[in-house]
Amino acid sequence: MECREERPADEQAPTPLERGLLHIWQSVGSCAQVCPERVFLSRPVLQTALGEHHGLLLTQGGLVYSFGELLWRDLSVPVSDPVLEASLLGRMVVRVAAGGFHCGALSEQGNVYVWGENTAGQCGLTERGIAANITVSEPCPLTVVDSDVVPPAAVRVVNLAFGREHSLALSAQNELWAWGSGCQLGLVTNTFPVWRPQKVEHLSGRHVIQVACGAYHSLALVRSLPPQNYNTQKPSEKRERGQSPHYTVTEKEEPFVVDGGHYCPLGVELTEVMTSETSPRRRGPRRRLQPGGRSAGSSPASVASEDGKSNTKQYSIMKNLPAGTKLEPDDPLTQTDGSPKSQPLPGCRSNKKSAFPDEMELQSLLQKLSCHSLEMHHTSGPGDTDSLSSYTSDDSCVSSTPSTDLLTSSYKEDFPIKSQSNNNSGLAVPYSSSPVCLEDVRLCLEAEEQALKGKKSSSLTNINQRGNTAANRRRSLPGTPTRGSPRRRRPCACKPSSAGRTQAAAPEEADDGLPSLDTEVWSWGRGSEGQLGHGDQLARLQPLCIKPLTGEEVIQVAAGSHHSLALTAHCQVYSWGSNMCGQLGHVNSPVTVPQQTKLSDGLRVWDVSAGQSHSLLLADGDCVQPVLLYCGQRQEPMSAQSERSNPNQRSCQRSPNRAESYTVRPTLLPFCMEMGYASSVCSGGQNCTVLVDQNVMGFISAIHEMASRERQFYCWLNSVRKLLLTPLRNRESSCPSLGEPCTHLFFSLCESFVRLSTLIGRHSTSLTYFQHDVQGRDVTSLPLLMQTEHFLDSYKEYCSSVGNFQVMGGFQSLRKLSLECLDSQQTVLAQLCVSDQSVGGDADLVSLLYRPLQQLHQYSRVLLKLAACYDVLTAEYQSLHQGFSQYESLSLSLLRRKKEAETTLLFWKTHSGKTTQEVLRLPQRRVVCESSNRSLTLQNAGRFSNHWFMLFNDVLVHTQFSTHHVYPLTCLWVKPVTEDSSSLYAIKITCPEESFTVVASTPQEKNKWLRSINQAVDQVLGGGGQGSSPGVMGMSRTASYTFTGEGRFKDAKYTGGWLAGRVHGRGTMKWPDGQMYSGNFKNGLEDGYGECIIPNKTLNKPDIYQGHWREGKIHGFGKYKYASGEVYEGCFSDGQRHGYGMLSSGKMAKKSSSVFIGHWVHDKKTGYGVYDDITRGEKYMGVWLDEQRHGSAVVVTQHGVYYEGTFRDNKMSGPGLLVSDDDTALHGEFSDDWTVNGKGVLSLANGDCLEGQFSGEWTAGLKVVGTYTKPVVDEPESKDRSSVLRLGQYVVPAGQRWVCVFDECWSRLGCDAPGRGERAAAWENIAVTITTARRHSPDLSKSQTKVLECLEFIPQHGEPVTTANYDNIRRYLIKACETPLHPLGWLVETLVTVYRMTYVGVGSNCRLLRQAVQEVQAYLTHFYCIVRFLFPGLPDDGGIIPDPPASPAGRHNSDTAEQASVMVVSCSSLLLPLLLPRLYPPLFTLYCLQEEREEAQYWERILRINKQPDQSLLNFLGVQEKFWPVWMSILGERKQIVSTSKDACFVSAVETLQQISTTFTPSDKLLVIQKTFEELTQEVKPLLHGDFLWCMDDLLPLFLYVVFRARIRNLGAEVNLIEDLMDPNVQHGELGMMFTTLKACYIQIQREPTT
Repeated sequence: MECREERPADEQAPTPLERGLLHIWQSVGSCAQVCPERVFLSRPVLQTALGEHHGLLLTQGGLVYSFGELLWRDLSVPVSDPVLEASLLGRMVVRVAAGGFHCGALSEQGNVYVWGENTAGQCGLTERGIAANITVSEPCPLTVVDSDVVPPAAVRVVNLAFGREHSLALSAQNELWAWGSGCQLGLVTNTFPVWRPQKVEHLSGRHVIQVACGAYHSLALVRSLPPQNYNTQKPSEKRERGQSPHYTVTEKEEPFVVDGGHYCPLGVELTEVMTSETSPRRRGPRRRLQPGGRSAGSSPASVASEDGKSNTKQYSIMKNLPAGTKLEPDDPLTQTDGSPKSQPLPGCRSNKKSAFPDEMELQSLLQKLSCHSLEMHHTSGPGDTDSLSSYTSDDSCVSSTPSTDLLTSSYKEDFPIKSQSNNNSGLAVPYSSSPVCLEDVRLCLEAEEQALKGKKSSSLTNINQRGNTAANRRRSLPGTPTRGSPRRRRPCACKPSSAGRTQAAAPEEADDGLPSLDTEVWSWGRGSEGQLGHGDQLARLQPLCIKPLTGEEVIQVAAGSHHSLALTAHCQVYSWGSNMCGQLGHVNSPVTVPQQTKLSDGLRVWDVSAGQSHSLLLADGDCVQPVLLYCGQRQEPMSAQSERSNPNQRSCQRSPNRAESYTVRPTLLPFCMEMGYASSVCSGGQNCTVLVDQNVMGFISAIHEMASRERQFYCWLNSVRKLLLTPLRNRESSCPSLGEPCTHLFFSLCESFVRLSTLIGRHSTSLTYFQHDVQGRDVTSLPLLMQTEHFLDSYKEYCSSVGNFQVMGGFQSLRKLSLECLDSQQTVLAQLCVSDQSVGGDADLVSLLYRPLQQLHQYSRVLLKLAACYDVLTAEYQSLHQGFSQYESLSLSLLRRKKEAETTLLFWKTHSGKTTQEVLRLPQRRVVCESSNRSLTLQNAGRFSNHWFMLFNDVLVHTQFSTHHVYPLTCLWVKPVTEDSSSLYAIKITCPEESFTVVASTPQEKNKWLRSINQAVDQVLGGGGQGSSPGVMGMSRTASYTFTGEGRFKDAKYTGGWLAGRVHGRGTMKWPDGQMYSGNFKNGLEDGYGECIIPNKTLNKPDIYQGHWREGKIHGFGKYKYASGEVYEGCFSDGQRHGYGMLSSGKMAKKSSSVFIGHWVHDKKTGYGVYDDITRGEKYMGVWLDEQRHGSAVVVTQHGVYYEGTFRDNKMSGPGLLVSDDDTALHGEFSDDWTVNGKGVLSLANGDCLEGQFSGEWTAGLKVVGTYTKPVVDEPESKDRSSVLRLGQYVVPAGQRWVCVFDECWSRLGCDAPGRGERAAAWENIAVTITTARRHSPDLSKSQTKVLECLEFIPQHGEPVTTANYDNIRRYLIKACETPLHPLGWLVETLVTVYRMTYVGVGSNCRLLRQAVQEVQAYLTHFYCIVRFLFPGLPDDGGIIPDPPASPAGRHNSDTAEQASVMVVSCSSLLLPLLLPRLYPPLFTLYCLQEEREEAQYWERILRINKQPDQSLLNFLGVQEKFWPVWMSILGERKQIVSTSKDACFVSAVETLQQISTTFTPSDKLLVIQKTFEELTQEVKPLLHGDFLWCMDDLLPLFLYVVFRARIRNLGAEVNLIEDLMDPNVQHGELGMMFTTLKACYIQIQREPTT
């Protein structure tokens, strides 16, 4: 047959007919004379579905055609001219299904359309029809609705499967839905028909892959559940996962037979501890179905008819009866209706009713009997070998044997009612030649119930015994025609519609995109012929797993009328059920469990289909083109022709008693080779179809070649695993003989083999599915292209495991083990070995286990063939060619690895006497080159020295006599030495702990070693192993190394970066004693930020340091947590605390807890610092020297005692001032802590004074020799008193405090001293610091990241400052001070820390206020110096920016001078807003303590005077009446102010002044005062006329009223803070005058009389 040539890229067009060619023939002819009929259509056929006597065709474009006997339309359509289903046009159908006498179609959207016979509800309750419809003539939509969800939702269907009276649908969620009639639905119901699709709850939660329907049974392919507990897995499950080293390759020799006693007839699994008594659980299901009146296997229209006397003579009589002849009940022949047109179904029902008045009740009882799963066997008559139910019995609602045999087959042999050998005697079936009464059937049921009470069911007996008994019965029982609907009387074996042949119904894939092989087969429905595969002939109302097929890797199931097929991934076919025509392909017994079909050698089946009494297989043969295999019924051509002339009576008129008409083994159909490349087969009724693709440009042949070779490869892998690895593994597990290393390597080899085998099996299955639907698949979706990395990794792993085993000499021992263990199977092993490499000995095993590597070349070859079918510019070509390159490259690479393993094995054999072999011989190690021929030696070596260098793939070994040195290649650098006058061919090798030079004998040897070492280093570092130019390859790398030489790193293991043989970059160093460093290295030493853990064996706790290092020592800022509990956070230098730092000590290792913050020098406290002794309640603020207090200082205690003076040798020594909490002051000479010894003056709180010689401790009592002086009343305070109480005489000046903090900030800017450094370098340091911190802090928020990114940019800093860029500088400083990672931000944060450490807690003493204020001012001065260094354009403190301001000066937090055209910039205006808000709490607390007495007086007067109404208070304060408000506004309503009104005047001004407590800086507080005056003026203006100017006489009383009503707490503290810290430039301006007014009001309130 010629076909037009066309590129695969154009195959989607509907015109060419190289794809989807359909051939059809009937199965009743002999193999030699069967001639398939070619069906010519304008479009390629995508799928076929066959029913009893009709079929469906799905073509490209979603068109559906019907042919055959379309009884629902009274049409007979020849297959050569199929009729188009016009109502499905535009639906884009992707699947079709054919049942016995009904049809279905599935659209791309998942919608279901059904039509045909509906007597049993198999078409459901369609949207257009009603339940009473016997037929549905046109395709009607059927909605599958999930009612379990709220709201109910439509279910998307992806697959359909139809039987005679039932229908199944597979949803996109891999759930099963059923409708129709019979127990084959698997539903929990006894009401039939089921008109609407219902979910098969028994499979709910399981992953259903595929479904298939027989006449009255159903099959489902289900993905196995993952094991809940590994220890409970079966060996087969462990084998699949490759997890257990002992069960990896365990194989089942043959399919085992499961005793039916483990399963009850209703599909409930029984335990082995069941006793002989019948439990309530066994009886429950039977009783539950009795009230329904109809069995699960029956339909409302189905009526049973049996004839215990039927024989061949009766067949001949029936053959001569005219169509439509009615047979009376007394007639010996069973009634049959051969013409559905002349005798409709209702007529049959009426006839049956008239014949038997009690027939309906009889039917009900019989249906109960059938529903109890008492499926009957045939007691056979001589010479008859046909299966009754294969043709007739399943058309009825009961089984096909007389009830005597029914009872006998359902119970054990000791059942009271014995089996009758003569089928004319005993209890007969109602529809036999002699009528029976209803009472007889009741007696049967009663006998059954009695038996259930005392006896076991026969399902609990040995299955082999039952199989033999059933076979004997079949041979003695003749076939019996049936009574009922002719549509249901015809045999049916519809093709299962879920073979995975279109994208809509493709089998489910696992997470990696490949089909899962871990599957199970479930079956349910009628089992009279054993078609359920559970070892008995009982029915199952619910799905039940077929245990023998679990773990057999089933990938497809098919169901004939009364037999079933299962196809495995290793191309084996299992069959079970009716075998009267040899359709199972074997003669094994029993047929009630899956048995392997007997196939010829070399045939590998990859598609199966089952018809009424035949099976059709599609297999790989010797060539690439597939072959067709057939087993089952055959007749002579004339008989077949006569049968075709009368199809309506075929079921009743066949006489299958000629043994030569059947085949019991699949035979080749010779015509298949002339068709082309078959892609799928389909069977139904007595018809067979095959879809064929023509080979266009070699594309189809390439696809078939790839799939065929992969299936062949997988079968070979299975054979190797079963015949070789499994026995050897089991033998080695029980009795190790390979030796410890080789045993472990052999187990690893087996595991990698299984993993590779599983991958190949899944891949071959995927390619099989691809073959079924070549037209609908994209070639780029091939697993070889989609899962390339998975394939490459699996082959690499396998090659490595084989090579490792070979290198360690494992094959020699394995050969001996195989001779002992597999002596009887040596010939089989010889067949598995590659013929051209069978040298003998262990070489057979080596070549055998290396053979899988050859498959990589096959991949690349076939991919190249496919690529040749496309244009080079297409995406398909690019993808295929890339895959070809990858697989070919890996193939060559693995062949090189194989060669390396062989070379290494030969090397170890040659040098077997070397003592170093025991240490150096490792499985993963391969030899590259060695210098046993003295091609390489050490430079300057002696004449008699022996130097042997061995280069392996991971190390370089230098052996000298009996010692050897191993240098890992990961930490080895090599470069050539430039040739000098000595003409030495030298190579310098650098290692972490040593370097040496080797000399080659010739230039060629030098280049060889250089190239080999470079390639080995490149490969071990993860490169391609191609090497690089000498001297530059891998200078910087990441590797692990363990130091062995003496030094700081002795025995330490390092993992991290390297540079030219030295530790460099980020890494981790671990010492054996537990010490660990993780951080940056530079030039072999710790340098940069790092974290270190140093164990402390004494305290059994480690020291932990996090911070900066330099040249191997702690240097810079960091945090050190000591094992004693102390924590130091600050600066280090050369491993010692040096500079600013804070040390916190707990009570763990010391008697007291304390905190020191200050300056350190060489690990000692030296300079200014604050020491807070928490236990004693004292705080020292002063100078230190060598860990001792020495110099000026201040000490405050928790009891309010204040001391300032000098310290020497860690104690008070010299002049000092001591003030108690009641203002008693002592000014004198101190000799020890709180001890006075010398002259002094004691001033009491009441003014009395005592001057003289003092001695003694302050807390214990003082001895005084001196003069007591009492001041005269009203005498002004003397100068002596004022000098005694003058604080700050011995205090460290504020400018000298915390110099270490500012020095650290200068250091972070890169300056050696304040102001000494390069400005550009300082800005670069800032940018580097910010960038590094941002990279090492991945958990930053978006806002923080954005701020850091802004600070990375260096602003314009060299140009003169103008009013425009001044604002930019201010904004930059705000961001910098809010970011601790910035040096200025760190400075602000540290200053806040030291300030709080000084003035919080015990330091909250009012006598420290002056020092605190001076300290803030000193901060501003130092801070401003740093800012001016960064921005040199800024003027000096108090300088002027002459440019005219672009906006009001207040917006810049600075104030204008007298002329509005200039701006004054000071440190307070620029920096105080950045610093003071953070320092405000402790500072304002000191102000409050200082003004505590005055505050009490002020607040008492505020409370007393505020009791007056507004007008009374205005009058009291002397405010002129013209300023008194008359109206007030309350919620927008204007009301008059009366004499009793309170808090109604000047409300806005009062509320504004109250905001002074919510601000921090003096400038902000002054703005609040200014706004208060503005509000006051706005409220007064409406009361006056014309221009108005305030005078102080009018303003002061009115403002005083506002201050009274504002009721501001701590107003004295607010006033003093503003006065101390306000910008001097505004003291004499408008803001200064306003502040003076507020201060005057505060003083006036204090001086108000108390009465």
